[in-house]
Amino acid sequence: MKKLICLLILTAITLSSCGTIGAASLSEGITPRDSVDTAAPDDFSTVIADFGVRLFKESFEADKNTLISPLSVLSALAMSANGANGETLAQMESVLGADTAALNSYVKAYMNALPTGEKYKLSLANSIWFTDDERFTVSEDFLQTNADYYRADIYKAPFNSKTCDDINSWVKQKTDGMIREVLKEIPVDAVMYLINALAFEAEWQEIYEKHQVRDAKFTAEDGTERTVDMMYSSESHYLEDERATGFIKHYSGGKYAFAALLPNEGVSLEEYTASLDGEKLYKMLCEPEYCAVEAGLPKFEFEYDCEMSDVLATMGMPEAFDPMRADFTRLGASTHGNIFISRVIHKTYISVGERGTKAGAVTVIEMKDSAAAMPLEPKYVTLDR
Repeated sequence: MKKLICLLILTAITLSSCGTIGAASLSEGITPRDSVDTAAPDDFSTVIADFGVRLFKESFEADKNTLISPLSVLSALAMSANGANGETLAQMESVLGADTAALNSYVKAYMNALPTGEKYKLSLANSIWFTDDERFTVSEDFLQTNADYYRADIYKAPFNSKTCDDINSWVKQKTDGMIREVLKEIPVDAVMYLINALAFEAEWQEIYEKHQVRDAKFTAEDGTERTVDMMYSSESHYLEDERATGFIKHYSGGKYAFAALLPNEGVSLEEYTASLDGEKLYKMLCEPEYCAVEAGLPKFEFEYDCEMSDVLATMGMPEAFDPMRADFTRLGASTHGNIFISRVIHKTYISVGERGTKAGAVTVIEMKDSAAAMPLEPKYVTLDR
């Protein structure tokens, strides 16, 4: 076995939080309305798959492992897009693949429909944190929309070290302790954080027995070899396209599954990633070949983090990150300047072993305010008369 791609799309429902958050919660005053529309186009799953593949392609680095959760990134960006206007909104909707109304409805319907059971626990949680500094005024319509569709917890806080601890505590809670810290400090010009957290834990439908786990060689992309614990099983869902083969292994209950793809000999990860598109991947996952598959899956555990501003700007939404041009007037206003996205922090974790899988992801969108820059061409006033 020479190389392995895992495209992680975590999905989940909300769990109740535990622990103490010191920030003032506004969730009681801004309660979700059940009457909002949850209709979305029938082909919306293809839209989500397409966004995931495009995000993976742009995030992929040939000399590094890449583990992303497109659903987490999409959820956080869609919440932010509810505060955007004009060209900023148009660019964000183009990158996400749909308008905000469709995204809102789809995410809400998706969250409502996700199954959970005794041996598979999933969670998806969203929150919005904004500064209590009097310079910033938040739009109540913006908060209400995100409460309605994303069940977002709303917090108003002083944006000091305690708030930083509160945010990290919230993330730790919502990822079942898999991601313990996402912020080290809060910059003085930050006015809002929009956060999505995902957690997944499930037992295999058929757990690997001791005799099914044996030492095997694993070859990395650079040709180096190492010994790993390889888990062997007989599966029945085979995946194949012109450049790769793979399989699907179900978790207990059959509602969720692990899908793996192995590029053919002579096909690099970079080449295979470039050949993927959302429609092709979605079709392959939905239409596997039913046949006997002798599968080998290495045990592994991996953590990943990145800052996605450049990735998302390159994908087609640069204006959202531009202090001068960004238009988030539907989100709120600051007397200190224009509001824009300064960072998109993404962290993931996955552990695959004999009994099943644990995985978590968090996406944090940091909004700042910035005073307008001076014109490039100065005016001259000389008091010489």
